[in-house]
Amino acid sequence: MGVDTESARPSMLVLARESRAMTQADVAEAMTKALDGEGVVSQGYVSKAESGRLAVFGDRLALYAQALRYTPHLLCLDGDAEGAGVGLIHHRKKASLATTSLRTVHAQLNLVRLQLRNLLQAVRPAVLFERIEVDDRETAEDAAQTLRARWGLPPGPIESVVGAIESAGGLVIRRPLAGRELDAVSQWPEGENPIFIVNALAPADRQRFTLSHELGHVAMHVVPNGLQEQQADQFAAEFLLPARDIESDLRTHIDLDRLYELKKVWRVSMATLLRRAQTLGAVSGWRHRQLTIELSTLGYRTAEPQIFPPEKPALIPALIRHLQQERQLAVADLARLAGLHEDEFIDFFLAEASTP
Repeated sequence: MGVDTESARPSMLVLARESRAMTQADVAEAMTKALDGEGVVSQGYVSKAESGRLAVFGDRLALYAQALRYTPHLLCLDGDAEGAGVGLIHHRKKASLATTSLRTVHAQLNLVRLQLRNLLQAVRPAVLFERIEVDDRETAEDAAQTLRARWGLPPGPIESVVGAIESAGGLVIRRPLAGRELDAVSQWPEGENPIFIVNALAPADRQRFTLSHELGHVAMHVVPNGLQEQQADQFAAEFLLPARDIESDLRTHIDLDRLYELKKVWRVSMATLLRRAQTLGAVSGWRHRQLTIELSTLGYRTAEPQIFPPEKPALIPALIRHLQQERQLAVADLARLAGLHEDEFIDFFLAEASTP
């Protein structure tokens, strides 16, 4: 059955609207504008459509899709559009992030989940992730050590956090998210690959720690708990900066020059290295405060010198290229499977792979 005889699913109408950070009134206005003087769409119509009190199909479906800048096909997709029962959503954000902005990001994550499900169902990579229980005996640091061992990561700095996650079957995407107030969002849908969306606006050193933080959530947290953010930070610190490997680097006098040199090696922020030094007892609380003030005075608490580029995902573009080559699917065909217009599909899933 073609989409011209299908009806939009109410839950998809809500999800698509929220992913665009639009209100019902915004959608009604966009639909009215698209009618170009041939009619008016009210907010009440949008409300009824989203609640399932009227069907959206045919020309009205095409108009709705035009207003939301998606394809009619996406609005007719089935399958847990609300995101319920498909895995806890984790995010690393600032307290100042507005609830509406967070709802937008969660909607974007759920749309990505559905898009990748449709795109990659024939080439989904094997998942090497495992749940690691954290309790009174097994700490977040233990979990990080366990995962490094299971994934066969060598001692010392991790060459690529993105690469390690992708090698284990995780799907990583970089795109702008809610300004600089949210660093990443992640989810492990049941029976599917873990998904990580990292804020492309964040500095490269912060992206590595953020992605490791989200990895900790995905590995350790099936249900929320009051300690989960602290545990995810502890996991990320040990995953990126294992105590037994970095200890020798922290034995020398720690000052800003030393932190800068260590940043080149471990590829995390100077602030992260300073926190790790304090946690491991390499600097006193007084020295930590002193160096924190120095970082702040130089403006490094806001933006440190960026001395290495951000890590770019390669797995999704590679899987898409495989579909193009093996199944003779054009970008337009793949975009339709994802429910996106071709230019947005390229921007979301392929553009970074073609840039140095």
